[in-house]
Amino acid sequence: MLNSFRQCAVWLAASLFLVLPGLATAQSDTGLRLLMIEQAGCAYCVAFNRDIAPIYAKTPQGEAAPLIHADLRDDMPDGITLASRPFVTPTFILIGPDGTEISRMTGFPGEDFFWPYIAQMIDEAQQSLSDAAVN
Repeated sequence: MLNSFRQCAVWLAASLFLVLPGLATAQSDTGLRLLMIEQAGCAYCVAFNRDIAPIYAKTPQGEAAPLIHADLRDDMPDGITLASRPFVTPTFILIGPDGTEISRMTGFPGEDFFWPYIAQMIDEAQQSLSDAAVN
């Protein structure tokens, strides 16, 4: 059963290339990054790192906003400014080209909800960046 679940996850990730062509062409030249705040002992972090992280870079979301990791108890990576300090792991924070937080998702709701929510976060950020470039 777990094997078929993983196969469905891979199929879902691969199908996103076809369903979300705007993200597929965005690449990381937008300067977006997805920061994952994690900590040792977090079962949801383990699940994400086991099931999602290995394929994330190969998805449109991974191309548009490469994944970086930070420990909850450590200082944030240089050049990153957050709206508030996260206190739950995992927390996924979309970071803009200037290093500031754009949006966040607290917790890992599972694969079925992770992909659409992250895709929406990235899409909204790209639209906002595009609108700002025009103005």
